[in-house]
Amino acid sequence: MENFVIDINIADAKTISTDFYLSPAIFEKSKEKIFASTFQYIGSKDEMPEEISALPFTLLENYLNEPLLLTKDKEGKINCMSNVCTHRGNILVTDACKLKRLTCRYHGRQFDLNGKFLSMPEFKEVNDFPTEADNLHNLPIWEFGNMLFASLNSKISPELFFGDMMKRMAWYPIKDLKPRNDLSQSFNVKANWALYCENYLEGFHIPFVHKELNEVLDYAKYTTELFRYSNLQMGIAKEGEASFDLPFTSPDNGKNIAAYYFWVFPNMMFNFYPWGLSLNVIEPVSTDETKVTFYTFMLDENKYNIGAGSGLDVVEKEDEEIVEKVQQGIRSRFYKHGRYSVTREQGTHHFHSLLAEFIS
Repeated sequence: MENFVIDINIADAKTISTDFYLSPAIFEKSKEKIFASTFQYIGSKDEMPEEISALPFTLLENYLNEPLLLTKDKEGKINCMSNVCTHRGNILVTDACKLKRLTCRYHGRQFDLNGKFLSMPEFKEVNDFPTEADNLHNLPIWEFGNMLFASLNSKISPELFFGDMMKRMAWYPIKDLKPRNDLSQSFNVKANWALYCENYLEGFHIPFVHKELNEVLDYAKYTTELFRYSNLQMGIAKEGEASFDLPFTSPDNGKNIAAYYFWVFPNMMFNFYPWGLSLNVIEPVSTDETKVTFYTFMLDENKYNIGAGSGLDVVEKEDEEIVEKVQQGIRSRFYKHGRYSVTREQGTHHFHSLLAEFIS
């Protein structure tokens, strides 16, 4: 199996080996090494109105396939926990519902809405019962506005993943964002998930692939900033094109910013536009198939479909076409590594470095 090493000096570095995209063994290893060990989007508080106190979901269905449950207890606190009964492994909740406690339909074991074990029939004779293991496993939740994130077993502080973005966008009315399911959509891409991510992580291809987007962005001023487990690409609007009206509290006040493109390792893209946010979640399906979901959160509908934040479905189709061609190309006997543009592919180099760090 390939030993993945990325030179820290981008001018000397080669891109990650094509084994990362093609190897079924690496694809499987990435489940625990990368995805179970980082943070994932698990939904919005808006999905749990007063009439819902339990919302089941599967984390990265078709890949991690972990049954989880969001609950809202009597204090109004939202919890994330395993949706698997600690007695015999039955799924506890199958549909969104209102309830006061969780009761397993198999043998009657009950839990509080915070996951704490309450009772179990016919268990009086069992020694050393109950223990901590009889509670449902709880996952710490990280909140960004009304968006919720959790990790199955991350030992890394969520602040290192989200903190730089939250600090940079502290001026932004994040809690005013409203989910728009009617504008959200999913795409199936015939390419490895990492190829899709690295395409996002550089603006190098914009003049060649995205004609309409290139007409509203000033490519010469396109920049990339790197953080520990995230990075920011900043799209500067051409004169007269739609841009943010930045307050004095923004560190970017005075710049003509059309879009903030934040990426959080390994698979989330936060695209801030004057109209709102498009959160893109990249879900592996197989070594050569990926599900991409655009979650739309609206701030100002009057600005929707203007400037860099317009025609996102067109941009998506253009990206799909190019990464699917790359997926075909990397199977070539004559291609193993490439090199990086020092000025344009810092984000891709950063991504590959993190992949190598986590998979080793």
